[in-house]
Amino acid sequence: MSIDQSASKASTLVLHKITEILSCFSAEGPELTLQQIHKKTGLPSSTCQRLVQDMVHEGLLDRDLDRYRIGIAMVRWATPGTLGLDVVRLVKPALQELRDLTGETACFYVRDGALRTIVAVAETRHVVMRPFLVGMVMPIHAGAPGKIFLAFDSDARRELESTELVEFTPTTPDSLEVLDRQAATARDQGYYAAFGERNLDVGSISAPVFSHVGELAGAIGLGFPTSRVTPGQAESLGPVVTRVAENASRLLGYDPALRRR
Repeated sequence: MSIDQSASKASTLVLHKITEILSCFSAEGPELTLQQIHKKTGLPSSTCQRLVQDMVHEGLLDRDLDRYRIGIAMVRWATPGTLGLDVVRLVKPALQELRDLTGETACFYVRDGALRTIVAVAETRHVVMRPFLVGMVMPIHAGAPGKIFLAFDSDARRELESTELVEFTPTTPDSLEVLDRQAATARDQGYYAAFGERNLDVGSISAPVFSHVGELAGAIGLGFPTSRVTPGQAESLGPVVTRVAENASRLLGYDPALRRR
């Protein structure tokens, strides 16, 4: 084997190990200790420690005391890719409209398996806010956007059948039967409001956005602190979210007749 081939193989092995470390983190386990990373990857302790330190230095990981999480640099690098998606570009005006109409942060989510990812945000101008960032990944069983995926995307429920329903708070849905009832409510209303399912002090209201072929393109919605928006206000905000979601669907070329066929 030539020197160039040896160097290439070594680089590939290092990249593989870095990928293994990054893959340790999930929506259910966003923060891990070095010992947990070592156990999950099976890498030698010294190798794991050295790579984690290098990844912190390069911004691939962030460190808070003895715990690590995906670095902000990873989210920043992912942003240009999400902004390049036509669907993201097209729904941006709808997000800004929703933010301006309600005063709260508006987000657009897409589904990946049993997870949902924020791919576009129009931030609230309130001083008191909950952070919603492009690249944030959350489970679909907790929070309003997930009910939209369960209501209008048949694959979403199948993904949950083999997934642990982690209970983040006392109000997190803990069974598929509960989620089925919530999905039915979302279909009937055209939107769904959830309070305290992932974080006790956070609420969300979400509605479906459909593509030009009549399939669910994603979920648009509001995220807010429950100190500012109460369940009682959801009845008036829900139709606003639905109307803006319908506008976003039209921007994607959606014809409502497709859903009736």
